[in-house]
Amino acid sequence: MARRGARTPFLLRLSLLLLLRPGGTLGCASVVVGSPVVALGSAVTASCTIQSKFCRGLEQGKVRITWMLDNEPVAGSQHRGPGGTDVSNLTLPQFNHTQAKLWCWVEWNGTRQRVGMAEIRAGYPPAKPFNLSCILSLSDYGLTCQWDPGADSHLPTSVVLKCAGDPQAHPSRCRRSRAQAVTGCTPKGSHSRCTVPRQLLQLYRQMEIWVSTTNALGTAESEHLCIDPMDVAKLDPPALRSIQSIPVQTDCVALAWEVAPSSAHMELQCELRYRAPEDPAWALVTDIVGQAGTAQRCGFLFGTRYHFQMRCRRSSARGYWSEWSPGRNYTTHEKAPTGKLDVWWSARPARAGRRWEVQLRWKAPRRQEANGRVLGYRVTLSPRRRGRDPPTVCNTTHTQCNFSAPAGTRRVYVSAYNAAGESAATEVILLERKEQPLAGLWAVSGGERSLWVRWEAPPAPPAAYVLEWQRVPSEPEGCSVCWQMERDGAATTALIQDGIEPFQRYNISVYPLYKDAIGAPAHTAAYSKQKAPSYAPKLHLKSISKSDAELCWDPVPVEMQNGFITSYTIFWANSTAEVSSAAVNPSLSSFVIRELKPSTLYKVHIMASTAAGGTNGTSLTLVTTVLDDIEIQFLFLTLGLTFVLLILLLICFQKNGRVKQQFWPSVPDPANSSLGKWVPAELQQEPLQVPGVREPGLATISTITVLERAVGKQPPTRGKEPATEPTGCLPALAQPYVRQEGPGTPDRGWAAAETRHGPAGSGETVQYARVVGDGYKGQQHARPRLYLRSSSTQPLLLDPSPSPKAYENLWFHGAGPHGCPGDGGCPEDLPATFPLLQGLRISGAEELHDCRVF
Repeated sequence: MARRGARTPFLLRLSLLLLLRPGGTLGCASVVVGSPVVALGSAVTASCTIQSKFCRGLEQGKVRITWMLDNEPVAGSQHRGPGGTDVSNLTLPQFNHTQAKLWCWVEWNGTRQRVGMAEIRAGYPPAKPFNLSCILSLSDYGLTCQWDPGADSHLPTSVVLKCAGDPQAHPSRCRRSRAQAVTGCTPKGSHSRCTVPRQLLQLYRQMEIWVSTTNALGTAESEHLCIDPMDVAKLDPPALRSIQSIPVQTDCVALAWEVAPSSAHMELQCELRYRAPEDPAWALVTDIVGQAGTAQRCGFLFGTRYHFQMRCRRSSARGYWSEWSPGRNYTTHEKAPTGKLDVWWSARPARAGRRWEVQLRWKAPRRQEANGRVLGYRVTLSPRRRGRDPPTVCNTTHTQCNFSAPAGTRRVYVSAYNAAGESAATEVILLERKEQPLAGLWAVSGGERSLWVRWEAPPAPPAAYVLEWQRVPSEPEGCSVCWQMERDGAATTALIQDGIEPFQRYNISVYPLYKDAIGAPAHTAAYSKQKAPSYAPKLHLKSISKSDAELCWDPVPVEMQNGFITSYTIFWANSTAEVSSAAVNPSLSSFVIRELKPSTLYKVHIMASTAAGGTNGTSLTLVTTVLDDIEIQFLFLTLGLTFVLLILLLICFQKNGRVKQQFWPSVPDPANSSLGKWVPAELQQEPLQVPGVREPGLATISTITVLERAVGKQPPTRGKEPATEPTGCLPALAQPYVRQEGPGTPDRGWAAAETRHGPAGSGETVQYARVVGDGYKGQQHARPRLYLRSSSTQPLLLDPSPSPKAYENLWFHGAGPHGCPGDGGCPEDLPATFPLLQGLRISGAEELHDCRVF
């Protein structure tokens, strides 16, 4: 039972699809629209009616009707109609589709089914055709017409070409024909042309022809064309048979021609055209009447190649011209050149001899003056006379000549020649260049390959002007197209076209020509067209400091500028992307960037600009310094001066003893003196022995005192000084060498003195040493103090090297006036090993019982 219940919905759906499919049940549903074709954008109405009694399975239950326009749902209204029908009405206020399908759907028990459909088209009424024209072909006499169809109507449209003719009508009159119009032809596909066959045409009579277009929304017709088919006939082109000059040595030409066989029976009107290869347009000869014959034309140039063509049409009609006949070429006969040559010159003294170097430049004669192909040019220094020819200095095919002429030559003659003869000589007067120049000169672009030159006329009106121009960098000398002559002395403008190229600079000069002199030239420069430079200059670092950087660059070569440099722009930026710039005059080649930050990295580049754009150069990286050059120089100068001062001070301290003595006083070292290291020969043989020494041993020297005196003062004497020396003693021993102080003094020792001789020869004794000897530790007995004096005339330690040659003052030959007081004799602790005292003779040794005299 469960399986049967599950299969019930499926069976209901299948039965609904079979019963409600379109055409499956006759009269079950119907869809009606107001009009299947409507104007685009207008309203559309439709209704869908469902008759349930004719739809099996829908007798009971509620039916829902819905609408779909193509794939878009649209809403309609549904109500109950008569006879148990269900009706749904739909209104579309604006139908914007050119073609669409409207579907009616039925929903019952959750199932949707299409039950009806209507197709709707929308468009416009047909447009009116225009520009109707027809041509009759004489080959098959078919009339081919074409027209412009106008705007598309978006609807199926039928197009026909209709024609009508009244055999009773006057041949020259055209009126609305009362005869029934016939369809002349129907275009194929989407074409807008067709051909009416010969059997439907009435030749030599007026016919009415028009185009009719029809669609579901209306009909349109073109303007009616009333023509005689023969008036619109297009003839076949004629043929040129021969061309020749008549008579000889004139500028007239006769042509023989004939018409095509298809138009031999017609009265024709023909045209002739011709031109030379250098001519920009054709020359036209009209009103040539006749079926065949000849035509004559004058005014042709001598020695010139021409191209001729011809065409014809009916003389009594407004019909079409035939195509141009195949061309035919003809070259007229030559004649000797005529006219004067435009000549420009320059002269300068020759290096050796009394002659002039002359350069002549001239323009080739114009085509109307050349009278053929020029074979060459002849230059002479005198005119040609009857019966003889002057000597020729130059015979060339070029338009310039360099030659040498005697000094004082004022006239030369130039002539051109061709196969027919030679022209009259052009006299060239070599005038002086001394008159005033132009008051002003300007040049502007006249196009990509031309320049307009304008000048201000000088106060005295000249007879002509000469314009010179030269490309920068200069072209090879002798360019014959680098100048031109303006023979109108009242002219103030001229157009230069020869040899002008865009993006190239040209130097332009204008000379005023007078009857007896040539004015000084005025100069200017110009470009026919400018663009950005080909490249920008490369920057170079000239100098740099902590806040400034000087840059330099080489100017852009003229051939790479592509225009006038208006400015150089310098851009610089640091690591924080702070960009600055400055414009520089194009005449400068260096620039100083100021107000930079010390010890900072910058990137710099330059841009070269013209009126048409700019070009950037490569980047230059630079780093500012910490100090300026002056600061660095001052720092190095200060350090140098300090170093030099220190060196000088060291030298002074090393070399100047007085300065050295002030800072480091010299302390005598007896142990290292020459006297301390010197021992007399007698003492080396006999060692010093001191008898009566109570306790042998070395004496300890505890104090050495260096005494100095002021200059001019006498040292104080101690004890009794003898007035004279005994016999056998050393000279100048006026002072006692040993003096003993009385008991009770706290210490004892010896003192040495130095004797100096003044300017008067008297000796002065200076005590320079004091030797104090102490006993061994623990000895309590008192010993007398012993003073030793020396009357030596040599300083002991002032000059240690070299050693003294003789020390006679150190060897004592007699006893002094004083001896050793008491019974103790010589002191028992006399340091016998002290080198200073080993060579001293002790004065008063006779009183020292225990001392040996040596």
